[in-house]
Parts: sequence; structure tokens; C-alpha cells
Amino acid sequence: MVEYAVVCLVALCVSGLALFSGFGLGTLLMPAFALFFPVPTAIAATAVIHLGNNLFAAVLVGRRSSWPVVAAFALPAAAAAFAGAALLTVFAGMPPVWSYRLGERTHEIALIGLVIGALIVGFAIFDLLPRFNKLTFNRRYLPLGGILSGFFGGLSGLQGALRSAFLIKAGLDKDAFIGTSTVSSVIVDAARLLVYGLSFYAGGLGRIAPEMPRLIFAATLAAFAGSFLGARLMKRVTLGAVRIMVGVMLIVVGAGIACGLI
Repeated sequence: MVEYAVVCLVALCVSGLALFSGFGLGTLLMPAFALFFPVPTAIAATAVIHLGNNLFAAVLVGRRSSWPVVAAFALPAAAAAFAGAALLTVFAGMPPVWSYRLGERTHEIALIGLVIGALIVGFAIFDLLPRFNKLTFNRRYLPLGGILSGFFGGLSGLQGALRSAFLIKAGLDKDAFIGTSTVSSVIVDAARLLVYGLSFYAGGLGRIAPEMPRLIFAATLAAFAGSFLGARLMKRVTLGAVRIMVGVMLIVVGAGIACGLI
């Protein structure tokens, strides 16, 4: 099926890139799911794969974490993730705000699509522009960074760019930074999945997409394979052109979701 090919290919490629670049697995995987499923379902499904891949990475690098930094950053992030995920469930239940015809098809602009689409475009621009890409914050702002990263992680699954911007100046060496970032991501994923589980999954995810559990399992395996291959085969890849191409693609997809075309 087309959705299996697209979602698993994205999971395979992006999980490899995520090991040594600024790309986040959820940032690209969620739009891939959104091509075939409702946006809230896409966010929840992506969260499952994101958590599984981060747990895999945490086994490898989690012991190098700085636990004081994890406490200062990830605990506020988890609390904010609850709020963001709860807001997502509220948006998901709202009726379309506008509809329009394009050719012979009627497209509806839902509030959740408008919000998530705008966030995707915003984070893509954040990652593309050198000025924003190099943005960092003082260590005393770690709790604030956790709140912002966790909230947007819960609302949209987009959290990696903000997390890196705040943790990069926390006085950590390379190994501690990777470990701390991974453990923090696991904590946020677990928090938001708890809310998603009480809403989307318990509320009928299987009825919306009966094949979703199998697709999630397949994409998780693809993400594991991408991480394994990326660590061994892709360390010398030059990412400048890739970052631009991916950023432009995200802007197009985000605009399509916001306008009801996707």
C-alpha cells in the first residue's frame, strides 16, 4: 500500500539523518502520516514511533545524560506536554472554520489543520534561516525552554529545534548533550502519549484507521533500521542542500495542511 511505502521510507531516511543532523524524526514523519490520515491521528501515531525510537537511542546514550539538566528541563516540559496534548484534543473536536471549492472538490479548513500547518511552516523557517538556526539561550532559561518545547511537542509533535536551542548552552559536552536531549524527549513523548491514549486511541483510532497498528509497527522497525544504518554509513554526508530541500518541502506540506488541501 502507498501509505506503508511513504511512511516507512520517511521513517527509515529521517531516523538516520536525525543521528547527526538537526532534523527531527517527528518533524518529517508527522506530515507523511498526515498525507493519509487526519492530523490528530497523524500526530498520535508519530508520537508512538518517536517514543520507540528514542527509547532505542536512550539505551545507547541515556547513561551519559546530565540528570540535573534533565530535571530542570524535562520535568517542566512533561507538564507542558500534557497541556499541549490536551489542547490538541480540543482543537480536534472543533468543526471546520471555513470551506471553499477548488475545481470540482470542496476543501475544508479545520482549526487543527490551520494551527499545525502554521507550526510546521514556522519551524521549517526556524530551521532554514541561519540566524534562527544558531539561536541559543542561557542555562537559566532551561525551565522556560522545557515549557515551550514540551507544549509544542504535545500540541504538534514539533519540539526538537526548541529543545536543542535551549540545551546546547547548558554547559554539556557532546555525549552529555545527546544523552540529555534523548532522555528529555522520551519524557515528553511519554507524557503526551498518555493524553493521546485517553483521547484518540481510546476514542476510536482503530475505527478511523484499522491498519494503523500495523503501520506504526512497520514504521518503527524502519526507524530502527535507519538509526542503525545512519550510525554506520551516513556520517560523512553533507547536509546543506538536504536541509534546504527538506525545509522547502515542509513549508509546502504545512501550507497544504493549513489550507485544507492535505
